[in-house]
Amino acid sequence: MNLMGELVINKVRLEQIGQTHRLSELTETLEQMDRVTTDLQNIVMKVRMVPVSQVFNRFPRMVRDVTKELNKEINLTIEGEETELDRTVIDEIGDPIMHLLRNSLDHGVEMPDERVAKGKPRVGEVGLIARHEGNNVVIMVTDDGKGIDPDVIRRKAVEKGLYTQDEVEKLDDADAVRIIFLPGFSTADKISDISGRGVGMDVVRSKIEALSGHVDVETHVNEGSVFKIKLPLTLAIIQAMMVRVQDEMYAIPLGSIDSTINIQPEDIKTVQNREVIVLRGEIIPIIRMEETLAVPHVKDWDEIFVVVVHSGESKAGLLVDKLIGQQEIVIKTLGNLFMGLKMFSGATVLGDGRIALILDVATMLQ
Repeated sequence: MNLMGELVINKVRLEQIGQTHRLSELTETLEQMDRVTTDLQNIVMKVRMVPVSQVFNRFPRMVRDVTKELNKEINLTIEGEETELDRTVIDEIGDPIMHLLRNSLDHGVEMPDERVAKGKPRVGEVGLIARHEGNNVVIMVTDDGKGIDPDVIRRKAVEKGLYTQDEVEKLDDADAVRIIFLPGFSTADKISDISGRGVGMDVVRSKIEALSGHVDVETHVNEGSVFKIKLPLTLAIIQAMMVRVQDEMYAIPLGSIDSTINIQPEDIKTVQNREVIVLRGEIIPIIRMEETLAVPHVKDWDEIFVVVVHSGESKAGLLVDKLIGQQEIVIKTLGNLFMGLKMFSGATVLGDGRIALILDVATMLQ
């Protein structure tokens, strides 16, 4: 895989040389080479791909054991186990899914008598679903249990000193429920072997984010919850849009981009102290990359370009100085020294040997 990455970097360099010197013979050969490297890359990727059934297969027994221990009646359904994921991701994904399943079994699904009293079937349903969505694989853990009550979460968050009463009241229900992903948060009153040690959801979140993924929850009281893990298909070579912010280059993964537009300064409006633009009737908040990335201001550009990006349901417009174009890039990890830089998912070596940082859109939109 690393050699494949080196090949792609050198291919991009050759393309740049070909464009600079306008050598038509080189351009033809490059197109041929491009086809071959793309095929080769696809084969290498396929070799790395493993069906998620390798992870899913160990859960039915665990669910049976935990169900017995809790004296509950729960049925586990598995869908999409033939969905394929990168081998490196498969190795890491088992523990987070285990946490989510145990949570659904322990906190989510009620005792059989309680379910009957609520007019639900005695047997609870827990689902484990995998499927493709664009360039991502989505894994969902669903249950038809009691759901997560945002008011309970708000109360616990204040008790644990994570938020003040005023801060909690300002949060809408969806954001209040997301507090469960904060470190040290637990709603269990008694500690059990199964869950409630305050370790769990934050571990799930950090593990998924370390794989460049994203985890979220949707819940309705007395109807159940859906935990959704979104993971990139491969972690090595991606298509990206190269942009310039003052004198620095950055890469934005193409999978996160909705559209690119150029605007005039007067197109930027202010709503509730936030800068926004209106695009096709939709209000999109603006992020000024120069300020966010603390890039020294060198000169003013004539045009302003906006790259509209999305992560889950959230959208934002990234203000950049120049769009350089689409390019195949090889993701290199930043290493332990830069672990704290949440805004970047890695770096890439450009054809001419310069380094460009890859923006992590999910983190920027949080």
